[in-house]
Order: sequence, then structure tokens, then C-alpha cells
Amino acid sequence: MPIKIFIDQGHNPTGEVNAGATGNGLFEQDVTYQVGVYLANLLNNDPRFEARLSRPTPQTVLGTSNVTSLAERVRLANEWPADYFFSIHCNSSPDPALNGTEIYIYKYNTQAQWMAQPVMNGITQTVGTRNNGIRERPSLYVLRKTNMVSQLIELGYLTNTSDAQKLRDNQHGFAYGIYIGIMRYFGFA
Repeated sequence: MPIKIFIDQGHNPTGEVNAGATGNGLFEQDVTYQVGVYLANLLNNDPRFEARLSRPTPQTVLGTSNVTSLAERVRLANEWPADYFFSIHCNSSPDPALNGTEIYIYKYNTQAQWMAQPVMNGITQTVGTRNNGIRERPSLYVLRKTNMVSQLIELGYLTNTSDAQKLRDNQHGFAYGIYIGIMRYFGFA
């Protein structure tokens, strides 16, 4: 029985409701789409895993508002049902100096935190972003409403020149970092 992992590529395509952040010529929804595809391919090439994407194509639009978009992502994961849920995002800030990777979980001292640690290490070791830590954020809809171990990963800041360059040029590296973290969590690496 493979481990079922649902990969939510944050946000909808440009021009749709719930489109993501922008910075340095990058669009969050494009970066998250491609990182999710790479991660799903890595997982699906390993018979121990089965991965599904919230956005199987770049044109996939989920929901008709921010609320229904989030609800649809959660519904897809819960009804499958997935064992683990990863929501992939990119950060932005009015302060261009802010940079680094953050992972949000529903609650500390849970499987989500224990899984987030090797995932964080995998990302920062692979692509060289700064480790901004694992943060409890129970208010986040996708963490609150999913029925499985869940985390929301902010890969890096689109508004920071260094992070943006990594997010543009090393999307496979971000996916590989998450993949390595998952492998380490399960003791496969």
C-alpha cells in the first residue's frame, strides 16, 4: 500500500481568482505549479509513494473565490484520502531584504512538525535558502481543515533578489529538497 501524498500547488493561474504573489518577474502560481510537478514525479517514480496534484495542468483553476479555492484543495485531499498534505507557496514582502524558507504547521509536537524538520533541512541544504524555522499557524485554512498530516511550505521570497534567482533557476532543487526530507522522515534515505 503506497504512502499517499497530496501536493497542493498554491494559487490559481494568473488572471484568475486566488492568483498568488509576484516579484522579480516571477509569479507564485507558476513556481508552485512546476515545483509540485517535479515533486510528484519524484514521488511517483518510487513505488512506495503515490502522489496527486491539486493542479495537474498549468491552466487548472480551483474554485471561484479565495475561499472556494482553498476549500476545493482540502476536499480533494480529504476525499482521496491522502496520508500527507503539502501546500507549496512562495512568500513576498514589501521589505526586499527578507528571505528564506518557512514551513507552517497546525500544531507543535505533532507528526507535522517532526516531518517538517527534515523537509526544511532538505530544502535549505539543496538550494541554499535560509532556514527561517517551522511555525505554528492554526489559522491557515489548509492546515485546519485537512484530515491528515499537513504542512504549508513557503519556499522563499519572490521579492528578494537572491531567493527569486533560486526560485527561477532551481525549481527542481526545491522539489528534490522536499523529496529528500520526505525520504529521511520515513527512514528511506
